[in-house]
Amino acid sequence: MRTVVLMQLRYSFRIEPGPGQRLALNRAFGCARVVFNGCLLARRAAHAAGLPYPKSAELSRRFITEAKKTPERAWLGEVSAVVLQQALRDLDAAYANFFASLKGTRKGAKVGEPRMRSKRDSRQAVRFTANARWSITADGKLHLPKIGPVQVRWSRSLPSVPSTVTVIKDAAGRYFASFVVETDPADEILPPLDTDQGIDLGLSHFAVMADGSRVRSPRFLRRAEKKLRREQRRLSRKAKGSRNRDRQRVKVARAHARVADARKDFHHQLSTKLIRENQAISVEGLSVKGLARTRSPNPSTTPGGRRSWTCWSTKPHGTAER
Repeated sequence: MRTVVLMQLRYSFRIEPGPGQRLALNRAFGCARVVFNGCLLARRAAHAAGLPYPKSAELSRRFITEAKKTPERAWLGEVSAVVLQQALRDLDAAYANFFASLKGTRKGAKVGEPRMRSKRDSRQAVRFTANARWSITADGKLHLPKIGPVQVRWSRSLPSVPSTVTVIKDAAGRYFASFVVETDPADEILPPLDTDQGIDLGLSHFAVMADGSRVRSPRFLRRAEKKLRREQRRLSRKAKGSRNRDRQRVKVARAHARVADARKDFHHQLSTKLIRENQAISVEGLSVKGLARTRSPNPSTTPGGRRSWTCWSTKPHGTAER
């Protein structure tokens, strides 16, 4: 009897909330931010006083249940309670990663102490679990509690019933729904091949393969530099605090988002092609930070070029796992 080990995957789709739904989502972002910051301040105060950190149950009672009963925080009841509980779970996860990083038991770069959230952050997000009773309607809309049915730009079908959905607003003012689903990896195993491939990341070309073939560098950032400079100059001329500056800031963010989206699509297509055509792949262990310390005038060693290498170097492994 085969033991089934399910894998969690995330599928993101663009959503188009109406004007009233955008206000409701912004209200949910704000309420989740208030709960997160309040619980964070309580734990910081306990640490400064030499007291143990308050437990999650106590924080939930103080900053959610009892706060709703006060006139100052009665507006917390205008959003789903699950959103507020998940904000507290995010704080617990942030502290768990922080302490694991201090102990050296967490892989990857060092993680700092959780910081306060701000309405000016480039990314706002709220999460709905199954307890929130959200659903996908028969006509393909995403129905969220206290927000209503939201139009979704479906680009593919979900492989299984999702367990959670996270609604995200990025710096460009775009909204996304990110679904978490569980799938059986055995259902999508590719047929075995007899070809291997080695990949050498380079400067003049994005990648050079062991068989001699080369992948041209798309240079998304360099091609968009002229427009980015123009939009950034326009932003610098706007008065701080004005609505014109806010509008121009969104235009700058959208210009950067187009570059990031194009780069991400290129990475996904290349990694998928390599995985489907080869049985094994070896990627050069490139020291991107070391290249940044050199005095090379090559624009590929600038932050934009380094980001392209760094992001893509992890893509084949994730694609192969899927």
